[in-house]
Amino acid sequence: MSYYISPTFLDKVAVHVTKNFLNLPGVRVPLILGIHGRKGEGKTFQCELVFQRMGFEPVMISGGELESPDAGDPSRLIRLRYREAAEQIRVRGEMCAIFINDLDAGAGRFDSTTQYTVNTQMVNATLMNIADNPTNVQLPGSYDDTPLHRVPIIVTGNDFATLYAPLIRDGRMEKFYWEPSRDDKIGIVGGIFESDRLSKADIVALVDNFSGQSIDFFSALRSRIYDEQVREFIHKIGIEKVSKRLVNSLESQPDFANPNFSLAHLVEMGNLMVGQQKRIQEMRLVDEYNQSRLFNLKTPEKVTAEFPAQVPTQSQLNDPSSKYYKAYAAPAAEVGNGHVSRLSSEVLEQVQQLLAQGCKIGMEYADNRRFKTGSWQSCATIQTAQEKEVVASVETCLAEHEGEYVRLIGIDPKAKRRVVETIVQRPNS
Repeated sequence: MSYYISPTFLDKVAVHVTKNFLNLPGVRVPLILGIHGRKGEGKTFQCELVFQRMGFEPVMISGGELESPDAGDPSRLIRLRYREAAEQIRVRGEMCAIFINDLDAGAGRFDSTTQYTVNTQMVNATLMNIADNPTNVQLPGSYDDTPLHRVPIIVTGNDFATLYAPLIRDGRMEKFYWEPSRDDKIGIVGGIFESDRLSKADIVALVDNFSGQSIDFFSALRSRIYDEQVREFIHKIGIEKVSKRLVNSLESQPDFANPNFSLAHLVEMGNLMVGQQKRIQEMRLVDEYNQSRLFNLKTPEKVTAEFPAQVPTQSQLNDPSSKYYKAYAAPAAEVGNGHVSRLSSEVLEQVQQLLAQGCKIGMEYADNRRFKTGSWQSCATIQTAQEKEVVASVETCLAEHEGEYVRLIGIDPKAKRRVVETIVQRPNS
């Protein structure tokens, strides 16, 4: 199977590696090439294809190796791998490079809660020192004045803004933002489905149908197509016999016929995967689970004693700028086509604004106990964008959870975050 290599990606990596093996007079060549971009766009795999195309095998370091319970181990590991790569160049007489995968995951600092250890500082300092002195890299406790061969370093990551700023400055690291174009995606996806005999038109249609998805989506989609055959295999031999049939068995691995790789079937399976993605993005269960930590509410028993201080005042209930504003009212308001809503004009206006902005609307509810702990439960997501149907769904949720707290949620599908949370019903209101 021949995989596609983006010409832009190939050019950037090949030029960087080659420049580090040339003696350009008066030119300071950055030792490190930082390749960053969105998750799942194939940064690592494209690098491996380029290394294979150039005919050498890099020395690998994972971002997970850049932390250790023993101070100094990760920085020593980097120096050791660098010297190993320099030795390979000397002994084998061929190119070599250091490839650090997901550098930001091991040495980045994402927020104020990320622990910044001595090892993180030493990893940054070691990479900076190697970038400044690429032919003089010593191991702790020993010194060898023999110059090493210069070894280019290539690192990947999602967000290099989390790294130590002096490390990524120009002169030490050359940055390359990898964002595959439509032609790149068509080429890469064509390589993924090459053995499945999809036509070029089907590949183009598949990429265009899921244009917002990353490269790994299409690889996962191909794997998903085999689920039907695997399921049939399990049912055929019996689920209790699967282990003995596949592990330490004298029988050969089962053969599966080529599954249905028609465009319609791929789109159907792809839509199911997209639906699961949206479910995760819209539910935001972490917000519910982290309420106790964010508000320092440890247990429901402790919350009960502290809750009276959090009960909103009447002025807060009547203040539209307050999050406790009472937006559910008894007076009826006509929405259209003769439909009369029990929602207040403020809520109707907010629904109209959210729909006009292209936002999705959801509903959550909580009884008194769950409300005190911030543990909201979700009603069914409102899929329609028609105002009349949205209002009807909101009223249905209110009727089903009468006597409970209910809040309306506005979800920005592009930013994938909540933009509005308004309580529209309270018990005994």
